[in-house]
Amino acid sequence: MRIIAGEFRSRPIEAPKGMKTRPTLDKVREAVFSIIMNNVPESSFLDLYAGSGANGLEALSRGAKRVVFVEKDRHAQKIIQANIVSLSLQEKTSLLKMSVQRALDVLKGQNFDLVYMDPPYAKQENEQVIQLLIEKDLLNLDGVIVVEADRNDAYAETIGKMKLWKKKEYGVSQLLFYRKEK
Repeated sequence: MRIIAGEFRSRPIEAPKGMKTRPTLDKVREAVFSIIMNNVPESSFLDLYAGSGANGLEALSRGAKRVVFVEKDRHAQKIIQANIVSLSLQEKTSLLKMSVQRALDVLKGQNFDLVYMDPPYAKQENEQVIQLLIEKDLLNLDGVIVVEADRNDAYAETIGKMKLWKKKEYGVSQLLFYRKEK
């Protein structure tokens, strides 16, 4: 795996071995960041179900000011930490070693411009997590939530105050982009 663009372009990063995590393909990550590119500079980025940390690291490479990674798998946590250190990004990152639900409680009172959700396809609770993000007021006014999900899963057009504004399909995956209704 590698960082696609920005300050750390082409720098390699590690990914957890085995089938527990499913790293976002480069072409999918590139598509996500081309869609949200104007939101990334100086943003606060929340990488839920972080896996290797590739999405949050990509955001930092493209100008995000800080990233919070959330990952409960111990092996993936070690990979994320190693990737952070290899890019000397300790000052701009936090790694919460816990479940997403617990992390959202811990993060209450903080705000994020971008939230990336890429849970294991078989264990998705995306609509519930989006509801929790809204209830805990974790999104800035123009905050965007990106969900990477199985292509065959159905999602509501509106979840709480969040409205689906873009949807893209790539192979077995779909990307859903939610933002607050205006």
